[in-house]
Parts: sequence; C-alpha cells; structure tokens
Amino acid sequence: MQKQLCHTIFIFTNILLSTLTVGLTVDYAEMKNQTQFTPKAFVIRYWNRVIKNNLPKPSFVLSKVSPLSAADASCFAKHAGTNTLSTKLSEFCSAAHLLCFPDINPQSYRKGVVLDKTLSFTSYGVTNPFEDYVKKGMLFISYTKSSSTNSITSLVKKLVQSGKFFRERMLKQGMVMHMPDIRDKLPERSFLPRSILTKLPFASSKLDDMKQVFKVSKNSSMEKMIVNSLRECERVPSKGEVKRCVGSLEDMIDFATSILGRNVTVQSTQNVNGSNKNVMLSQVRGINHGKVIESVSCHQTMFPYLLYYCHSVPKVRVYEADLLDPQSKVKINRAVAICHLDTTSWSPTHGAFVALGSGPGRIEVCHWIFENDMIWTVAD
Repeated sequence: MQKQLCHTIFIFTNILLSTLTVGLTVDYAEMKNQTQFTPKAFVIRYWNRVIKNNLPKPSFVLSKVSPLSAADASCFAKHAGTNTLSTKLSEFCSAAHLLCFPDINPQSYRKGVVLDKTLSFTSYGVTNPFEDYVKKGMLFISYTKSSSTNSITSLVKKLVQSGKFFRERMLKQGMVMHMPDIRDKLPERSFLPRSILTKLPFASSKLDDMKQVFKVSKNSSMEKMIVNSLRECERVPSKGEVKRCVGSLEDMIDFATSILGRNVTVQSTQNVNGSNKNVMLSQVRGINHGKVIESVSCHQTMFPYLLYYCHSVPKVRVYEADLLDPQSKVKINRAVAICHLDTTSWSPTHGAFVALGSGPGRIEVCHWIFENDMIWTVAD
C-alpha cells in the first residue's frame, strides 16, 4: 500500500514538474542514462539555468548530489512533509547515503575529527577560537578561565599540522615545502535533494524536532555533533564575512552566485597526493590574474547529511599550483590555495600566527584547499 501511494505521488509529481520545466535548457549529454526527475538531473538543470557559462561541471561536485532515485526522493519528501520520516529512517539513511547512528565511539570523537577539518578555517574573529571549540565539545581537554595565554599557545602548537599555514611568497616555482595532511577524514555523505531539505528542521530552536527525525538520544555524540554544527552555522559572522550553511548543491550555487554573480566556477585540490610529505611547486597561476578577488570557500562540517559551511571573506588571492615529487620531479597533484590578506580581526591565538610567528594584521596567511572542500570564484 505504501509503495503504491509513493508511486502515485511520483507519477503526479512528474506530470507537474514536466509542465514547469518546459523551455529550460537541458544538457542532455550529461543527463544520458538518467531519468528526467532524479535529484542529479534536477541539479544539472538548475546549474544550467543559474550559472551563465559553458564551463564543464566538475565531477567532484556532482558526485556529492543525492543518489536517490526519483521515486525514492518523492516518497521521502512526502514523509518529510508529514513528519513521518523517522519511521523510515533506516531506509532513508541507506538510500540517501547519510550518516545515521545511535551513537559513536567517544574515543574516536575525542580524537578531534571535526577539529582537524574545520578549526583552521572558521571562528576568525572570536576572542579565542580554541576556547570556543573546547566549549563546543570538539576538544576533550582540560581548560579553565584561569588558563594562561602561554598554555593556550602551547596547546595550539601541538594541534596545528606542519605546513597547514604558509606565506604568500612561498607560492613560487621551485619552492619545496611541506604539505599537511589534506585528506578528508569525515564520513562520506551526500547532499539532500532540496525537495526534502526544505521540509526538515534546521535551527537550534528546533533541536528537539531534529533529534526526533534522526532518532537522536539525549547527550549522545550525535546530539553533540548536531549542536556543534548548528552553533557554527548560527554564529554571528566575523568582520567582513558573509556566511551560510548549505545542505544541497542548489543552495550552494545560490549562495555562491549571490556573492560573485552568475559567471562562476568551482575548484578544489585535485587529489591527496603529497599529503604529509615535502612537495615541489612547479607552475603557479593566480586566479583572475593574481588580483585581489572575492571568493566563496566551502568547508565540510559534521552532520547526518552532507553540510557545507560556505563563507566569503574580504581581500583574498587564490592560486593554482602544480605539485611535483621533489626527487623524481613527476607531477603528482594540482592544488588550490587561498591567501587571506587581511588578518586584522583574527584571534591572536589563531593557529596561523602560532605556526608562522606573528599576529593579527601583521601578515597574510595562506592555506591549501583540503580534499572535498572547494572554492568558488568568478570565471576567468
């Protein structure tokens, strides 16, 4: 009975949407072997309609789109709209490629998986980002208000990877530098279709509703994970920052184009080769001819579905660099780096200053774009 109902809804939705999409430009070559109403097909049509250039759509971005079939997407959207998705949670999480669990091993959470991916890129303007992360439960360490600046600095030195931050002058051909571990250590997940995402609660004020949808128990690691992500998403932007958390590729496209206009492109570091090793820089190219530009950086955060923290900060330059093995001189990677030229509002205890030996406003700070993170810029 349930399958018949979902099938009926799916057929009705197809008829309705087919009337709404008449006249839209569709890239049929990319949609080959797809049905017209899968989440991926919707995203491709949306991309074609909103982004005004003919550049190829990066496969690393499209691979994050929901794998749901059209029928499943329609059925789960119905459940989301009637607050009954929790009754189908197991099937939903499996089909939609989500992260759902009753709890996770506290020891694995204690190792700071979330910290390693996000600490370097957010909370620039807070008084002490490390105190903030301790409060959020992302760091399970002993810390009190009486802790000295020296003790915080010592902690930061232990946490910041070698090579995670560097100066802009290092981005030149022939430079040998240490590449940090840029591998994505977060669990694999997929975006949700917008048709489902818009029906799900997403706010600290709706935490109980969110816990009900994903069957989250009180004081569990899943609850901490959700609370931490919501706090970061709802945090007041730093000076000059524009930010938004997005759970669908359509939302990411909307945010990027709202900042940069509709002639945009998205890039990421090509692979993880060179992680935790010395690399040699070969050809280095400044995006938009090395000019100071606007950009939108998107970093993963922990959540049941794929959620990105996207933000635009002022005064940056973005670079592409071919990376070589220092011994063989064979190309192993094409990496993307962003240099923040205005660091005046960053915390004095930010890991970049500890690593590079400086302070807010005194130096620019560069870092690589990690695996599965990305940066949007105006197309050259």
